[in-house]
Amino acid sequence: MAFTYNRTVRFQDTDAAGVVYFANVLGICHEAYEESLEASSINLKDFFHNPSLAFPIVHASVDFLRPMFVGDKLSIDLIPQKLGVDKFEITYEITVGEVVVAKAITRHVCIDVSSRVKQELPDEITQWLETNRRGAEDAERRRAREVI
Repeated sequence: MAFTYNRTVRFQDTDAAGVVYFANVLGICHEAYEESLEASSINLKDFFHNPSLAFPIVHASVDFLRPMFVGDKLSIDLIPQKLGVDKFEITYEITVGEVVVAKAITRHVCIDVSSRVKQELPDEITQWLETNRRGAEDAERRRAREVI
């Protein structure tokens, strides 16, 4: 099953115009990423404080399709994809109800913390990528059958 993170927009997420501040959307996406790791039994404390490996974001982008307001119930679908032996990308689709309000991408590279040299993705991340990719593909096939 594809991973979905549900979250309510809070006042602290918004700007003076009353809509979600653009940079906070990436923070919300990162929350979804963390939740998906935890749902795959990856220990977050160990993952983010691993003395040997890190997974910095080397690219991020967001497309804003509709504004998000305080109290909106967000549903964030997370679809990770392996791009190579040392990198992966996560696509996020943010909806309110049935309406897509934003789409985002984060690209991550696995590096050795001390040398900052790229490393092969560890098995637990490869498994997380595979599990979530299969789930996303299954969900897409179900949606395609519903259209027919």
